[in-house]
Amino acid sequence: MPTSAVRTRRHRSALTAAVAVAVAAGSTLTLAGTASAHTTGSHTTGSQVTTAKLTKGLYQSAYSERNNVLWVTAAVGRPPVTESHLLKVDPRTLAVRADLTPPVTDQATGAVEAVYGVAVDDEHNTVWTTNTRNNTVSVYSQRTGEHLASLPDVAHAREIVVDERHDTVWASGFGDGSLVAYDSKSLEEKQRITVDGASPTGLAVNERTGALYAADLNNDRLIELRRGSSTPRFLPAGDGPISVSLSQNGRTAYTADQTSGTVSVVDLKKGVVTKSVATGAGALSVATDERSGDVLVVNRTDATVTRVDPRRGTVEETVSTGANPNHVEIADGTAYVVDKSGAGAAEDTVTRIRLAR
Repeated sequence: MPTSAVRTRRHRSALTAAVAVAVAAGSTLTLAGTASAHTTGSHTTGSQVTTAKLTKGLYQSAYSERNNVLWVTAAVGRPPVTESHLLKVDPRTLAVRADLTPPVTDQATGAVEAVYGVAVDDEHNTVWTTNTRNNTVSVYSQRTGEHLASLPDVAHAREIVVDERHDTVWASGFGDGSLVAYDSKSLEEKQRITVDGASPTGLAVNERTGALYAADLNNDRLIELRRGSSTPRFLPAGDGPISVSLSQNGRTAYTADQTSGTVSVVDLKKGVVTKSVATGAGALSVATDERSGDVLVVNRTDATVTRVDPRRGTVEETVSTGANPNHVEIADGTAYVVDKSGAGAAEDTVTRIRLAR
């Protein structure tokens, strides 16, 4: 299950070509996704669509501007989960450049600390994951792939988001209604807020103000937690909000509403839903295109991603994806959608959409 956040782009001048990296001990290299890439045009606005097979059990992705890398998580099956991957993918070719294996947690069964949610901290050159089955959060080095830490006690850890400006990383604890903050330099926990009865899923952070927003799946609302506060504010959302993103100016939130198959537009100052736009069955993940202000919504049941103009409340484009798309990430006008077809699939795919202006 997915997440998205509007991050401050502070490394534009540091963009460099992708280079090979050292892989952590126990990791393997693979060329999966190289020869299977296929490009087509959208039937509506001309966005260029490319698909590539990666591995089975894809879950989420996060783009590193510092390294020009797409980090993708994958996990297969139910506990004990013995197959999981943290993939380092070239966003230009969609080739897998490194395949990191999470540490083993049970020698008897071979279970690993399977990775699900993912976010990058380009300031400290790390990548963070949620390990839902283990109720933990992990940190890896982007440079070497080394597993740096496992942080405990995040009940059904679901999503993670980085606030580089305030050296903070937030994780959602779906199991007990908790929002947990870590210091991104020391990797130590620094705040924990538990909202009774809440089911936090997707996260977004306003790096200018430090305010955190969490989609509360079972209560049809957003949880707002302002920086330095321990008292949450509640805002309405659609029916079954599971993912949230913010407008570039941070004044508006967008929620993917799983139950109703809609995207809701939420005025954060007024605390009201101003628009609700039908996108498709099983709306699951939402992300904001900073160039245009449009939002993209992944519709898992319909196997599509929908582009919405939130100002007009209109659908501008619908693109087919792999079966059961699970998450969307947008970077510099390009969207990356990963699908999670289930344990029976040989390989799941990433769909890259170069958004037409």
